[in-house]
Amino acid sequence: MKTARVVYAGAVHEAYPDVCDDNYIVLQNGRRLLQSSVQWLAPFQVGTIIALGLNYADHLKELSQELSIGSKDEPLVFLKTATSLLGHRGETLRPSDASFMHYECELAVVIGKPARRLALDEALDHVLGYTICNDYAVRDYLENWYRPNLRAKNRDQSTVLGPWLVSADEIPDPQGLTLKTYVNRELKQQGRTANMVHSVAEIIHYLSSFMTLRPGDLILTGTPEGVVNVQAGDEVITEIEGIGSLVNHLISQDFMSAAKDR
Repeated sequence: MKTARVVYAGAVHEAYPDVCDDNYIVLQNGRRLLQSSVQWLAPFQVGTIIALGLNYADHLKELSQELSIGSKDEPLVFLKTATSLLGHRGETLRPSDASFMHYECELAVVIGKPARRLALDEALDHVLGYTICNDYAVRDYLENWYRPNLRAKNRDQSTVLGPWLVSADEIPDPQGLTLKTYVNRELKQQGRTANMVHSVAEIIHYLSSFMTLRPGDLILTGTPEGVVNVQAGDEVITEIEGIGSLVNHLISQDFMSAAKDR
């Protein structure tokens, strides 16, 4: 099952795909609307946001000259706040001083029931579903080019989420999915979740060994190779097999400043 959350006529609604036309959605009350006529939110009420860095073998290889860590070290994990979230079809600010800002197409895992000290074979039983994340990074701000810090990875409206939450029963194997990113309709990134250094089950098993995961907690599982610099005005579409397509547009800091001054 696929569900979304949107704002229409001043209220938040649960929404579903229109099976007849991808340009439309259907609200819980049965009303049919164009996708472009609503404001998209994160597709569920998000709790703690837990993100992984360097969790794809090909991305590690891509950055190998910059790294001083092994490929199977303990996961590189960091937290993000709710202010970083943005929904489908939203706009993300590109800082005026950034020389290299890139997208990151990531499989996002949503926890469905409390998880603490789980055995590896129990981990996936605690997943509610999956969605798509495009987690932008400004490489200029990264410590040593690869250790995430707040300014690089927790920027307002730089973690794009959605459009759909797909129930776990529709994704029986989260390690069997294709990820793609298009910039202005040109394919720039492609990978497989099979190439994760730490699988979804391993990540949940690891995290639950020292912290309690709660319903609504979100785990961002990293991105494959193929990240490129993007500019203000670009349209970035991140896709994951079986989940859908997440659309985002970049706008310039100068444009936003001028808009506020008007």
